[in-house]
Amino acid sequence: MATEAVENALEWVHTDKRKMLHAVYRVGNLDRTIKFYTECLGMKLLRQRDIPEEKYSNAFLGFGPEASHFVVELTYNYGVDKYDIGTGFGHFAIASEDVYKLVEDIRAKGGKITREPGPVKGGTTVIAFVEDPDGYLFELIQRGPTPEPFCQVMLRVGDLDRSIKFYEKACGMKCLRTKDNPAYKYTIAMMGYADEDKTTVLELTYNYGVTEYTKGNAYAQVAISTQDVYKSAEAVNLVTRELGGKITRQPGPIPGLNTKITSFLDPDGWKVLVDHEDFMKELQESSSSS
Repeated sequence: MATEAVENALEWVHTDKRKMLHAVYRVGNLDRTIKFYTECLGMKLLRQRDIPEEKYSNAFLGFGPEASHFVVELTYNYGVDKYDIGTGFGHFAIASEDVYKLVEDIRAKGGKITREPGPVKGGTTVIAFVEDPDGYLFELIQRGPTPEPFCQVMLRVGDLDRSIKFYEKACGMKCLRTKDNPAYKYTIAMMGYADEDKTTVLELTYNYGVTEYTKGNAYAQVAISTQDVYKSAEAVNLVTRELGGKITRQPGPIPGLNTKITSFLDPDGWKVLVDHEDFMKELQESSSSS
């Protein structure tokens, strides 16, 4: 019976309807970051709230409504104007039909360009890199029209095979492709719930010989929706016993909200699973009250 329960929990992960919801990270000046993301990157401010009793504010931005798009959740903690991004977080990525024009628009508005637009080394895809006011990097990738311009979150990992297995088994993701680049001593794996040109994916990067990275205190986590946070936590708990990591918050409702979550540590960083139905209700309530 125990073996059957384990198999059922792990199989259920792959039938659960999941999507990547948002990335959570901290910034030193909320208004400054909102201005950069809306004016330079073309995002929309979707909602904003201040929680004075807990001394923080946050804002949600993206290229479309939270119900259908991946967004960023920016957190400003009162009185904290600087954070350490660490070495584990890599960058975010935005798809654009004309990277050259986007870079010129960003430059004209005072944005910092860290890599001029041009083809990737050894390839044809045009990319560029810009840095936001807090030091987070955004890769700009030239692509055709896409329903999800916010296309990647890149994280560095110490064991790529282990991480691929973790995200497949614990999060129900698919390994969309891998690419080894021995000339530059790194390998990447694209993990997600749909094709790269249709949704946001995780880009996991392994640098040859590097098994550990500093996490800093800036980047927090990616939220992933699930139809059942309790079943999801059960599966994650089973996978962490095999591959590492641990449950850091048992499944249950967030104080003051109906949304249920579970938090877990994967072998390299933080992730969160959010109850999809409750989260959608929270979005509806926040939009109707605004």
